[in-house]
Amino acid sequence: MEMMTKIIKNIDSWVWGLPLILLILLCGIWLTFRIRGLQIRRIGLALKFMVNNEEEGEGEVTSFGALCTALSATIGTGNIVGVATAVVAGGPGALFWMWIAALFGTATKYAECLLAIKYRVVEADGHVVGGPFYYIENGMGRKFRWLGQIFAFFGVGVGLLGIGTFTQINGITGAVKGFFDPETACSVHLFSNTYSWSVVISGLILTVCVALVIIGGIKRISSVAQVVVPFMALVYVVTVLIILLTHLGEIPAALATIVQSAFGLRAAAGGTLGAILVAMQKGIARGIFSNEAGLGSAPIAAATAKTDEPVAQGLVSMMGTVIDTLIICTMTGLSIIITDTWNIGLDGVDVTTRAFQIGLPFPERVSSFLLMLCLVFFAFTTILGWNYYSEKCLEYLVGNRPGVLKCYRWLYILAVLIGPFMTVSAVWTIADIFNGLMALPNLIALVALSGVVAAETKQYFAKQKNF
Repeated sequence: MEMMTKIIKNIDSWVWGLPLILLILLCGIWLTFRIRGLQIRRIGLALKFMVNNEEEGEGEVTSFGALCTALSATIGTGNIVGVATAVVAGGPGALFWMWIAALFGTATKYAECLLAIKYRVVEADGHVVGGPFYYIENGMGRKFRWLGQIFAFFGVGVGLLGIGTFTQINGITGAVKGFFDPETACSVHLFSNTYSWSVVISGLILTVCVALVIIGGIKRISSVAQVVVPFMALVYVVTVLIILLTHLGEIPAALATIVQSAFGLRAAAGGTLGAILVAMQKGIARGIFSNEAGLGSAPIAAATAKTDEPVAQGLVSMMGTVIDTLIICTMTGLSIIITDTWNIGLDGVDVTTRAFQIGLPFPERVSSFLLMLCLVFFAFTTILGWNYYSEKCLEYLVGNRPGVLKCYRWLYILAVLIGPFMTVSAVWTIADIFNGLMALPNLIALVALSGVVAAETKQYFAKQKNF
């Protein structure tokens, strides 16, 4: 078993090694060139489209609803735990390279969501489907359908085996236990193991909540996401803003530290090429993990938007990367650097927890509760988002078969139910591998169809003279 776990971890390191990270980054650079830096030039227009929904086009949810559905999957524990891990491992400079990943990742997100609208399919019963598998098949040609099937297969694996279920529910129950019962004082014996009652109760409550939402399909997921995502983002942003505003004078020094560390100019970072490469790898990798630009997940949600303009939806969807990485991840990173909790021997959520305890003008118990609340909401919405993604991947593989899809939803709910009691790290690593392998078919399609993205963009703005 140990040998198998070691092999799986080695595969994970290879999949998420430098080649894939560079491939995703280079794809973003290429798309930025093809759309002439539109993600920077048209940021104002993207904001306008984000709040002004088009109601007349084909689709099932508003553009804002599609964005919130995508954000429900991307804004997660990575924004809290992942950023902390990246800064601890790569130094403050990792945050700079996270920004670089987001800058080019915004172009990637724009392109893949534009293609999702252009090549989506309206089924006979009126429901809309789309995503990488459809723009691979309909854009590149039916002879590449096998590539779309590979993407869909890995998408089902990611959703069901880990990122959508086990890791998220485990993170939620772990956060609840850490706050209410860190010493496991109130325990129960289940499955030959001892668990805190806080884990059991929070796991059951969350399972019921998940079931009530996902049984309703995309419209219910979207309606919940439109309420929960802005709420959870607002709570977290306001909380971190309190830290930043109460340490306003320290922000310039923190920004200087980030830039210096990114280029190995700080003695603490060793001033070596190795230190720079570590900061780059950790920052870019975390940025990709967080905003999922290039992985192909967001286009599945974008395809359901009520719009007839692929470019307009691309602009709306690219704001997901801005919100996720350039705003939320940046705020998390700054709070950690300002409070200097990244180099005191802590790791993961403990780093951010300590930053909240030091930075907030509240009792430590209150600060810890606020972070726990954010973690719970972040992970909950990720469960919802990935249920939808993985279900659409399954639908592409087996066709529109309501009975099969309904069974899958219940299987997904079962995975959430047993998640708190899963301790096999190999399962999570396999899901991580699937997540990385999802990106490969999508990146091939984005490069192959980059000409289509450029042409659609040019044509749209040629018609819209007032823009």
